[in-house]
Amino acid sequence: MNASPPSSAWVTIDLDAPTVAARGQRPSSASDAPQGFDVLEMEFTGTKAQAAENGRNRMALLAACFLAAFVILGMRVLELTLADAPQMTARSAPVQSGPIHRASITDRNGNVLATDVAVPSLYVDARKVIEPVATADALLTVLPDLNREKLISQLTSGRAFQWIKRQLGPRQQAAVHALGLPGIAFKREPKRVYPKAMSAAHVLGYVDMDNTGIAGIERGLDDLIRQTDDYNEASPVVLSLDMGVQHAVEEELARAMETFNAKSAAGIVLDVHTGEVRALASLPDYDPNAPMASDDKARFNTATRAVYEMGSTFKVFTAAIALDAGVATLTSRYDARQPLKVSGHTIHDYHAEERWLTVPEVVMHSSNIGTAKMALDIGVDQHKEYLARLGLLDRPELEIPEVAQPLKPRQWHEVETMTISFGHGLAVSPLQLAAAGSAIANGGFKVSPTLLAMRDREPKRERVLDTRTANDVVDLMRMVVSEGTGSKADVPGYEVAGKTGTAEKPGRGGYRKDRLITSFLSVFPASAPEYLVLVLLDEPQATKDTYGYATAGWNAAPTAGNVIRRVAPILGVSPVKTRMPGPAIVEAGLVR
Repeated sequence: MNASPPSSAWVTIDLDAPTVAARGQRPSSASDAPQGFDVLEMEFTGTKAQAAENGRNRMALLAACFLAAFVILGMRVLELTLADAPQMTARSAPVQSGPIHRASITDRNGNVLATDVAVPSLYVDARKVIEPVATADALLTVLPDLNREKLISQLTSGRAFQWIKRQLGPRQQAAVHALGLPGIAFKREPKRVYPKAMSAAHVLGYVDMDNTGIAGIERGLDDLIRQTDDYNEASPVVLSLDMGVQHAVEEELARAMETFNAKSAAGIVLDVHTGEVRALASLPDYDPNAPMASDDKARFNTATRAVYEMGSTFKVFTAAIALDAGVATLTSRYDARQPLKVSGHTIHDYHAEERWLTVPEVVMHSSNIGTAKMALDIGVDQHKEYLARLGLLDRPELEIPEVAQPLKPRQWHEVETMTISFGHGLAVSPLQLAAAGSAIANGGFKVSPTLLAMRDREPKRERVLDTRTANDVVDLMRMVVSEGTGSKADVPGYEVAGKTGTAEKPGRGGYRKDRLITSFLSVFPASAPEYLVLVLLDEPQATKDTYGYATAGWNAAPTAGNVIRRVAPILGVSPVKTRMPGPAIVEAGLVR
């Protein structure tokens, strides 16, 4: 009746052998076991096995619960971390993006015109401020220009970063540091400085508090100048300016403004072959280190942003067009005996010769009548086409944004062609006038003005006039200086060639005779022009020394002569012996 227990039960009992041994020896076989032993052993074995199994199940369940809890908690932490990453970054760092560094700017000779320096700026971590009101009052003792209410608001905001004051001086930094205020700290950031102060201010421009370009080269080439690396690691931006030439132009313009009580002035020195601007000045000027300390008028770039009717300087272009188009020669003659009446207007000469004039005489004596008749021979369409070729009808390209569009007449018929021929009815900037003049000086090529040193770049050149035409007009301009209205611009040894321009400014009811724009467009040396000098004065006044005259021959011309006298040696132009006029002038019998 007693069956042998399952082998599995014996295995279980064997694992608990010390307990069994305490009660007696384990039988060697089933037949050796005493009666009732098998039942006792089976009951004992089942109870122990069930208990062990229940324990293991409970432990497994508990472990599974802990694992699930850890997984859920971990996922939640990860979710919150990713969701708060931008906010955590903002709280941990004073500024989310790095400071803007800018490459240095130099002139063509390596003189530093603009560079970055590291300066301290003051900020607050409001979470660390202990006594906001006391902290504010303490800061006001050394920084009295701060607004108390705003400052207290910043100190109580709970924000991790707020600027209190940017770009402190060394003494201010030391005074704030000595206060030892919790939550108040400094961060070094780049500040743009201009070592030459006002010199070339309108070319350089300036930046805002965040070192972003606002005007001039700083804005026009902002993408090139901006850096994100350390200070001054980038190669400098090299301008075409020569600061020796720039200083001379600025000083002579300032002297002319004072002498003739002019409202403003502009001056340009241009390499006629490459288009490189060696000097560009506009007065009044300002200090780019503190641009807002000056008014809008001082920050206005007269040389590139203002447009004027340039008066008789346009006569050289009319002569060039007539000669190039073949509608006139140097011996062509125009009747200037009587004023010219057209469309209800009367064109007369300021210095009337009251006779027939050749083309050179028209230019030399600045005859409006002769020039207007020359323009009629050219024709409306051909006149406009040539002016466009010379760049006088479109906005010129330059590396600064402050460049004006020309003001063209709404309708352009014969009367407009006649008045534009002598500089009324089309308003252009001094920059445009200089660029067009360079095409006459360099043998007939239009060049694009540039404020960047050419270095290895090739200049943009486009032929717009025949070489002989350009050379003949330079000879005419030389005669204007040697025998005509530009005599006060002559500089012995440098063969100055040029043309005066005097224009009345428009006002209510017509042109104002008491408000003049005077200019002098010149090139030198006339035998082989290398540089162009343009001087413009806005509303110059007559003086005792000018015998009551306020025209260009008495103010703009001598100012240009003074500039050439000073800059020619700097530019490496050697004095030459005065040459004979060109063959066309000789053939025309115009040598006196």
